[in-house]
Amino acid sequence: MAKRELSSGQRKIVKRYYEHLDTIVATRLQELVTDLYLADTDAKQARLWTRVKQQLAKTPADPGRCATIIEARDTEGLATLVGKLVAGDKGVLHEKGH
Repeated sequence: MAKRELSSGQRKIVKRYYEHLDTIVATRLQELVTDLYLADTDAKQARLWTRVKQQLAKTPADPGRCATIIEARDTEGLATLVGKLVAGDKGVLHEKGH
């Protein structure tokens, strides 16, 4: 497939997407928390937790804390973490260099 250049309008769209990626990811995580509470089968929950893991990897949240929540399938813990991410709580962030 040949490479092609993006038009000026397309470049602006891509730029805005990456500028607002944190908000997009936070919104997706909030939706996933709701979906987890409403999931009625184990198969649905398993798919949702896979998506949660993918979305949390895009956040600055501490990976150890995220792994603990995912392994335990702790929906309430996830809701709390997402709330703190949305609020900008620095306590959930991964400490670089530690």
